[in-house]
Amino acid sequence: RSNRPGGNTLIATEMAAKSPPDGYTLFGAALPFSVVQSLYKTSFDVTKDFAPITLAGVTPNLLVANPGVPFNDVKGLIAYAKANPGKLNYASTGNGTSNHLSFELFKAMTGTQVTHVPYKGSAPAVTDLIAGQVQVMFDNTPNVLPHVKAGKLKALGVSSKTRSQFAPEVPSVDEAGVPGYDVTVWFGVLTVAGTPPDIVKRLNTEMVKILTSPEVKERISKSGVDVVAGTPEHFSGFLKAEVSRWAKVIQEANIKAD
Repeated sequence: RSNRPGGNTLIATEMAAKSPPDGYTLFGAALPFSVVQSLYKTSFDVTKDFAPITLAGVTPNLLVANPGVPFNDVKGLIAYAKANPGKLNYASTGNGTSNHLSFELFKAMTGTQVTHVPYKGSAPAVTDLIAGQVQVMFDNTPNVLPHVKAGKLKALGVSSKTRSQFAPEVPSVDEAGVPGYDVTVWFGVLTVAGTPPDIVKRLNTEMVKILTSPEVKERISKSGVDVVAGTPEHFSGFLKAEVSRWAKVIQEANIKAD
């Protein structure tokens, strides 16, 4: 196992892309993997230099706010942001991450001005959100749902098109006032392009078996993630669609890796 932090995942991704195609290099990817080429100049192509093995799981982001803000729902947030342009601050875990893109898409679809404050991870961002240093944030459901249940944050909406089984009482952003809004955070495993098909197939078989085992599936579900274990072909098509979708969103919304 090799953990290579830094460069907004670029260092680790580049290292994986240049590894031998022998099946011994596995790369854990998430939603930011599908947008990296649209935000940065890269030496790799996510759809050509990697061989998808399986999509592993999905979860929505939760739109949460500090309890002291003067609004309690999505429409209230939009109205307040329009009446006070630039006054609200939103936290993210860095440029190109799912919570950054979720809020930039929200801003583009609602015509609001909310200031981006990037952090080095979810923990410090959520800490400042609870303390009121920033007022709103999209974050992965497992990271913030415990704070919502404890009354330290209030949930305004979920980013997926439909409500989440993990927070069924929280409306989707789409139904709460932003028609068409839909962001799903995903996690998957890939290897290096050129890896023999029989090795990719064997890796897929073993990973799907593990992911769908009752014990693992229950453990993942308890963390707020739905298991999605499928074929390499399914993940490949999914990834290409995500790359295309986000490239269009980033261009139209003029999202920058500031």
